Amino acid sequence: MITVTGATGNIGRTLVELLAEAGEQVVAVSRQPQPAHPAAGVRWAQGGLGDIAGLRPALEGARALFVVLGGELNSHGESPDALLAAVADAGVERIVLVSSQANTTRPDLPSHVRLRAFDAAVRASGREFTVLRPGAFASNAFGWAESVRTERTVYAPFGGVGLPVVDPADIAAVAAAVLREDGHAGRVYDLTGPEAIGPRRQAEVIAEALGEEVAFVELSREQAHAHLARFMPEQVIPGTLDVLGAPLPVEQAVSPDVAAVLHRPAAPFRAWVERNLPAFR
Repeated sequence: MITVTGATGNIGRTLVELLAEAGEQVVAVSRQPQPAHPAAGVRWAQGGLGDIAGLRPALEGARALFVVLGGELNSHGESPDALLAAVADAGVERIVLVSSQANTTRPDLPSHVRLRAFDAAVRASGREFTVLRPGAFASNAFGWAESVRTERTVYAPFGGVGLPVVDPADIAAVAAAVLREDGHAGRVYDLTGPEAIGPRRQAEVIAEALGEEVAFVELSREQAHAHLARFMPEQVIPGTLDVLGAPLPVEQAVSPDVAAVLHRPAAPFRAWVERNLPAFR
């Protein structure tokens, strides 16, 4: 049995489907209600990493655990030691953690203190572990969906600065592989897309998929800061803008790890857009 936290999230939703399709027994843990039509072999449990005592029943009988922090859990919540104690008590053998590339490229980011603590604790736990460190997500483009629908316009800073954005479905596919397969113990995988692509080019890809013109309006850093402040904690914004506007060479580099694990190329941004095109119509 495999326990998946964040089961209705950007990665977890796809991961649960992949594991169920592979015939695994899955306990899907989420603070959100279960889907109306859950997949066969999936048992849903309401809860998450914010309540370790409540999570314990979902760990009983699990041989592997997928851990992803989301939302406010990135800034506060129960300690990684509490989680690992529950893991040890349940006899879970394997942990797969979604961390962040920034934990190595920008180790002093205040927004990643809690995630770094989980990263370090999992690697020091004595359990079999694999850490996934994705860079920028292709799904960040959902932030443009409303302006594309209503104005056919993308507003973003640093239009020509490219990052190799990764499709969350690829993160889920890698997670499914390392949860199920041997040979990944102790590994840290950097997950990126196949090419660096900037916001201006992303807007063009969305336009091509829609078959309509989509304008690109470049925001200043100050304008972008004000925009992000509407939904992002203040402590996260400066680091986010630093990565977007002045990425380090390693943050712009394409990692081979998705292809190495999945034995196929990482999906391009276009594939993510085409799969999520209704959000932009």
